[in-house]
Amino acid sequence: MSSEILWYANRATGAVCLVLFTVVVLLGIAVRLRTRLPGLPRFGTVSLHRSLSLSAMAFLALHIAFAVIDSYVDITVVDAVVPFASNYQPLWLGLGTVALDLMLAVVITSLLRARMGHRAWRAVHWLAYASWPVALVHGIGIGTDTGADWMTWLTVSCVTAVVAAIGIRLAASARAARRTPAALLRTAEGARS
Repeated sequence: MSSEILWYANRATGAVCLVLFTVVVLLGIAVRLRTRLPGLPRFGTVSLHRSLSLSAMAFLALHIAFAVIDSYVDITVVDAVVPFASNYQPLWLGLGTVALDLMLAVVITSLLRARMGHRAWRAVHWLAYASWPVALVHGIGIGTDTGADWMTWLTVSCVTAVVAAIGIRLAASARAARRTPAALLRTAEGARS
């Protein structure tokens, strides 16, 4: 495979990863809010979230493989898993490595979820919220398409969607927190009556 084909493949898989991981974050928030997607039963949202997570990881593996195989830039397998070890753009590549390592922790603990406590799994799963913006900054910093109009619009769309979803998630949490004390008070008053 020529270096030019590997470069295009690396760019394409990077853009696909941005879209897939954005959809995974959006679906994760939908699952947490117990949102039912049109045409799917409630468990369908969870299944779609899991399936797209694994698909996104497969594209990420391809993205990394293309970067390592391409001889134009010297990126090794070690550079892909050890943050900031690379001689090639150590900051930007290191951020991608940090995002990968965080996502690997999320995927591995999700696969072992039945063997670990829910609280431990959930604590690790919160790393997904950290990995997405770290990966985004990696792409902006190292991506060769960063200045292209299509990539700018794609990035802005993904950021807007995630920020809106996080806003909805935080608003739902705030409403639930306000309701909880009132519900406890009503329950306590009902028990006294």
